[in-house]
Amino acid sequence: MSQENYYRPYRWVVLAAFMVVAGVNQMLWLNFVPLLSEIQSKYNVSETLASTLILCFPLLYVILSMHSGAMTDRKGYRFTVGLGAATMAVFSLARIYTDSFYALLIGQVGIAVAQPYILNGITKLSADWFAIEHRALATGLGTAGMFTGMALGLALSPSLNETYGLTTTMIIFAAITIVCSGFFLIAAKENHKTEPDEMAQMRSFTASSELLQLLKDPAIALVTLIGFLALGFFNGLTTWFEGLLGENGIDPVQAGLVGGVMILGGILGSLIIPAISDMTKRRKPYLVFCGISGLLLTMPLVTGTNITMVYVFGGLLGFLFLPGYALLLAMSEELAGAERAGGAAGALMMAGNAGAVIIAAAMDAIRSDTSGWRPAEYLLMAVLAVILGLAFFTRESFRTTPDA
Repeated sequence: MSQENYYRPYRWVVLAAFMVVAGVNQMLWLNFVPLLSEIQSKYNVSETLASTLILCFPLLYVILSMHSGAMTDRKGYRFTVGLGAATMAVFSLARIYTDSFYALLIGQVGIAVAQPYILNGITKLSADWFAIEHRALATGLGTAGMFTGMALGLALSPSLNETYGLTTTMIIFAAITIVCSGFFLIAAKENHKTEPDEMAQMRSFTASSELLQLLKDPAIALVTLIGFLALGFFNGLTTWFEGLLGENGIDPVQAGLVGGVMILGGILGSLIIPAISDMTKRRKPYLVFCGISGLLLTMPLVTGTNITMVYVFGGLLGFLFLPGYALLLAMSEELAGAERAGGAAGALMMAGNAGAVIIAAAMDAIRSDTSGWRPAEYLLMAVLAVILGLAFFTRESFRTTPDA
């Protein structure tokens, strides 16, 4: 494809359409996090059963990630993301029936099924519409859209629920989902098509064989392992945020606001740090920097009792650590090549969500009546230390593959 096609103004419309639909998906994922206590009380269910409204997302991502990545490579991101957006819109309607916990769960499971088909499209979209020197920025903007949705899910849900009640809150979220999904289906299109012989070659691989082919490359395997730990850390932290901060005297509303501040920091960081990475044409130093930041800031965040300082540490952790997600996605695409970008993103996200399930479950398992969440906090620190150590061994990926 000619270089000038990478600079068509319409690329920003396509990227914006992805940001919106990905953000809505993340909003629907996390909108029950600040409501877990109320869900337990309203439906008389255990904390474990209530948390399935959240944990079904990483679990189903593990199961469906490689299939969605392979579908993205074979059929294109417009088809795959559009399928996910339509599925998400349909199942958002199921959550309106709030008389039953299981209606909420069915809705969440359907939205969770849609998640990998939506999110795995970002690397393919970036490679399709953006030149390599702008791809980390494009991926950063895509992840900024996801983080915006997370922040809205954490911040809007308690206030809407308190003002209008759960049923109206679910109606509002369903309306937002339908409008934003429709926008993607109307606005999104592909910049160019993969050559037919390349497409035929890609169709000869199943999702599982594609995963094996990708992970035979040690550099991709290492990035995927870091993704397993990093996304596991983030999802474990956000899943049990209320409990981790609550034992320090921080109430659920404040904990939700701290989570919102952290994710807002991640939005800003995802706009700035990947852009600097593009300008300096380096990935590895910034990934290491993100790892160092996470290691330094997490313990003050989860042990702090001064709410002002907790807000500060939360914002800094988001700004300095969360952009590592965009860097990992950019590195996976550059190491795998544009034609396998969907599969590489699928492998990374599958590993990350497997980490989310394992680390979140481990955090819950090792907490105790005597030590509270402190053992889980030590587990998070150990995970971060391993992430930092592995980051030093990653391969610099910028310009490892030529543009198509």
